[in-house]
Amino acid sequence: MTKNKTVRLGIIGIGNMGQSHANNILEGKIPGLELAAIADQNPERLEKYPDTPKFSEGIELIQSGTVDAVLIATPHYAHTTLGIAALEAGLHTLVEKPISVHKEDCERLIAAWQDPKLVFSAMFNQRTDPAYCKVKSLIESGELGSVQRINWIITDWYRTENYYASGGWRATWGGEGGGVLLNQCPHNLDLLQWIFGMPSKITANCQFGRFHNIEVEDAVTAILEYPNGATGVFITTTGEAPGTNRLEVACDRGKLVVEDGKISFTRTEQLVSEHNQTADTAFVKPSVWNIDIPISGSGEQHNGILKNFTNAILNGEQLIAPAGEGIHSVELANAMLFSAFENTSVNLPLDGAAYARLLQSKIENSTYVKPEVKSSKVADLSGSF
Repeated sequence: MTKNKTVRLGIIGIGNMGQSHANNILEGKIPGLELAAIADQNPERLEKYPDTPKFSEGIELIQSGTVDAVLIATPHYAHTTLGIAALEAGLHTLVEKPISVHKEDCERLIAAWQDPKLVFSAMFNQRTDPAYCKVKSLIESGELGSVQRINWIITDWYRTENYYASGGWRATWGGEGGGVLLNQCPHNLDLLQWIFGMPSKITANCQFGRFHNIEVEDAVTAILEYPNGATGVFITTTGEAPGTNRLEVACDRGKLVVEDGKISFTRTEQLVSEHNQTADTAFVKPSVWNIDIPISGSGEQHNGILKNFTNAILNGEQLIAPAGEGIHSVELANAMLFSAFENTSVNLPLDGAAYARLLQSKIENSTYVKPEVKSSKVADLSGSF
């Protein structure tokens, strides 16, 4: 906690997300948070904020003494180096997703958090969505019984060729470290482990540049196996339109579906496991109740995480998304890619060092030539999450 009434925040990286965060702060949407400095290597981005102190490098902002906290919204690889620098400088730190590109770098970043007085958070804004919060509470309360199967089709992350051409770092092994799994799906992978825990084995098919002129994955189908025998299927792509976002959970109390902002619960009157053993005929199914579980809105999303980060610093509020938990979504993404690269199932915990070596070999042996970067309007991000 801090005795100050406001937190002086520096944003490192003024791309689409950095600008969105900066604008929300300047519009007063985050009580107690002041935009005290910004940093970006592109001077044109800095010019949009004439009244805010500016730095060309993130490390300069970190060492300037002008901020209490930083939000790191740079390309992915810099999340690790700048996050370590910020923590070592004694700054509260909020890192955009993913917290690092691979598990080994996550471990390095997390190890740098030595002072428990520093607030260290991750931008997992979908943890504020009431639908996913409700599913998590239903599972933790035991209302659903044991989970038997999870299916998540999350194919509404549609992106155009213009999107990938809008930055030289995008969709390359060396610049981003992956595609849909490292850029869009950290949110869903985080929710997957946050709600259901970590699987013990992953088998994945990843298609590289199926829909776009990129070298990384833009279509993924993964099979998950859990320690209790539950299974899951996770399907995602940036190449389908309009796409689908449907989470289906089969459990001992029936079936739960999250889709189109609604939760539908087909609840069995009797536990399925009990009915299976006690039914006196061969083909009867358990009776069910069809329940629509009420939810409203999509939560405060990015602003909710920023408010929580600020309140954690000022008042000791519990974090919604501690940065240390960010390693799990990275490990899931790494394991899916590792499985596809090696054409084999991958047991978890993942060997982070082995994956880091494999990723480095992809970078060193890449023959991909990035198309000429096109000018692109600053995106309206309101429909991207």
